Amino acid sequence: MHGEYKVPGGKLVVVDLDVEGGELRRTRVAGDFFLEPDEALEAINGALDGAPADTDAAGLAARVDAALPEGTVMYGLTSEGIGVAVRRALAHATDWTDYDWQLVHEGPQPPALHMALDEVLTQEVAAGRRPPTLRVWEWGAPSVIIGSFQSLANEVDAEGAARHGIEVVRRISGGGAMFVEPGNTITYSLSVPDALVQGLSFQDSYAYLDDWVLGALADMGIKAWYQPLNDIATDAGKIAGAAQKRMVAPGGGPGAVLHHVTMSYDIDADKMLDVLRIGKEKLSDKGTKSAKKRVDPLRRQTGLPREAVIDRMIDSFRSRYSLAQGKVTEAELARARDLVRTKFATAEWTARVP
Repeated sequence: MHGEYKVPGGKLVVVDLDVEGGELRRTRVAGDFFLEPDEALEAINGALDGAPADTDAAGLAARVDAALPEGTVMYGLTSEGIGVAVRRALAHATDWTDYDWQLVHEGPQPPALHMALDEVLTQEVAAGRRPPTLRVWEWGAPSVIIGSFQSLANEVDAEGAARHGIEVVRRISGGGAMFVEPGNTITYSLSVPDALVQGLSFQDSYAYLDDWVLGALADMGIKAWYQPLNDIATDAGKIAGAAQKRMVAPGGGPGAVLHHVTMSYDIDADKMLDVLRIGKEKLSDKGTKSAKKRVDPLRRQTGLPREAVIDRMIDSFRSRYSLAQGKVTEAELARARDLVRTKFATAEWTARVP
């Protein structure tokens, strides 16, 4: 069995192993990491050999930590990353390079249609009718997007939204409310087979699916990192928030994961505060005193036009995994429009948590 895992902000860990009698055997760890002293590698392999095959990643990491020689130093490698690589091998997880990726980047769409497209395209990936897809959104109108389980009244000031002509929609994924305006926001979705995140915890899958964008930001001079559970942050503040939804395939087979991210290119903080109800507890949780200071837009940090930031992100993804130009099919668009009518544009859905 073979498993790979790129440690967030670190290096690639590769594990090859067998399972006999319910235990790991002939375990071999490799990768482009740095490790001192040399004998630490054999200590890691020895610690994993004999481990029950159902040991979780944390348990495997504990075995590794207990076996490391005194003074061991790991660069780009963590015991937790080794544990995850083992679990991915056991789960027969796939890798980014195992797929032919498709890019969908089309013209501006209404907010409710974006919600529907996320659901439809991810369902198509789950059914095996669409390849793994990176979809870059263009917004047709300003909007507030609330998480699947958020209270509409608690999150949105209805009078403020009406005053500014802002549409409120509810997405199918969890997480917090996002304030978006055309030209000020960069949003993308990944619709991927469930096999890509096999062996990863829910939390680890967030960092794993956005490691590519951290590299793209680094190429633009931005040192960014994942701040659990679902924020992308810099020294100057948060620049993005992520959310996920797991979907099962028809008939109960392997499913797919929807992972989408909204990034602030620029922001009208006064308007945001007039529309969103941002409580003091949420702000104190982030260690800040002002909602205006929680978000630090990409426009200031990069000095690049929004379109250039998007182009560089796409180029970064393509250089890593290849990326063919695609589009939403007529059948997919028809299904999405029907979902807008029956679900995403209805008061029943938007206010399902009043």
